[in-house]
Amino acid sequence: MSSIEKIPAASKADTLMYNPYYGKELHETLPYALSLYQQGYLEGERVIEGQTNIPFVATWYVSRLPDEKTRCRIQFQGSADLSYEINLENSEFVEYLILLIKNSKKTRQVDFSQKFYRKLLRLDE
Repeated sequence: MSSIEKIPAASKADTLMYNPYYGKELHETLPYALSLYQQGYLEGERVIEGQTNIPFVATWYVSRLPDEKTRCRIQFQGSADLSYEINLENSEFVEYLILLIKNSKKTRQVDFSQKFYRKLLRLDE
């Protein structure tokens, strides 16, 4: 069992503040994503099709409000040369955590979505 499956749900008060930002299909996972967000830390592996997965550590600044900005930093393989940062609204980052949790339940792998990596690497700008 991955550490993702052991995450407790965030409080109802915290969850209510974020509910308006997401469609109903994400509300079930939201309390767990918020709890993960409040930890400010995540270890996972970037899944590379047909190759060895690349371990990463993600850290971010935690604040309570959905429309405040957070800075997320991801470091791959413990190497400063493979370190990336992104600033985004908490509500957007929590949505990426929701997707990560939902995907992790299906695949048993802790990895961000392709959409997150595109944003992190500024591929759509």
